[in-house]
Amino acid sequence: MVGISIATKWEYEATLEYFGVRDDERTDYPYGEYFKRTVNSSELVFYSTGVRKVNGVGGNQYMISRFNLTKVIVAGTCAGIDEKFSNLDILVPDKAVQYDCTVKEVEPLIKQSFIVNLDLSKYGGGFYNGTIGTADKAVVMWKDYLELKENEITIADTEAGAIAYICKKNDVECIIIKGISDFPTDERSSDKFESNTEQISVYLENTPKVMNKIFSEYLKRFI
Repeated sequence: MVGISIATKWEYEATLEYFGVRDDERTDYPYGEYFKRTVNSSELVFYSTGVRKVNGVGGNQYMISRFNLTKVIVAGTCAGIDEKFSNLDILVPDKAVQYDCTVKEVEPLIKQSFIVNLDLSKYGGGFYNGTIGTADKAVVMWKDYLELKENEITIADTEAGAIAYICKKNDVECIIIKGISDFPTDERSSDKFESNTEQISVYLENTPKVMNKIFSEYLKRFI
């Protein structure tokens, strides 16, 4: 069985709507809820985990053990870092890193032990890839954005790198499919509250568009 890991409630709500999930098809579990579908003869379990690394890891470890998953697909939104991409672009990263695991004042931002390389060779080409950076805080401050840009991070979120790490520990294949919902805004030239509110508004508007694009154009290829 293939697991489809979804973090935020807005991403999960868009997923429920896309697949027309009825209330009686939804099952609660400690980190959220799940439902099942069969796509291209593959049995899939879609589950919400909640945001941040601890929920992403806990939810996925539960599902890996509960359903003996052979693959996890992390589907959802992300912040754009590399300016060559745009909102609603979909990326399938070939590298996942956790960047909040070091004392960055005296250590490199990213340690080798927190890097997971994702083998996409069997899926051919024709899709964007790069490096996804994960930390427990979302990228909303301009200084964080600049730091990630300097370290050649392509996109950023709060779960995927940790999920890739736990999948590797379980010897389970991990594929990350993320769509850019928003880019950080430079709060230095405006009111921080207004700047953050604007970014959140763009995120909420783009989230269902990203999820629909992932499910309609990418899911079948990677299951």
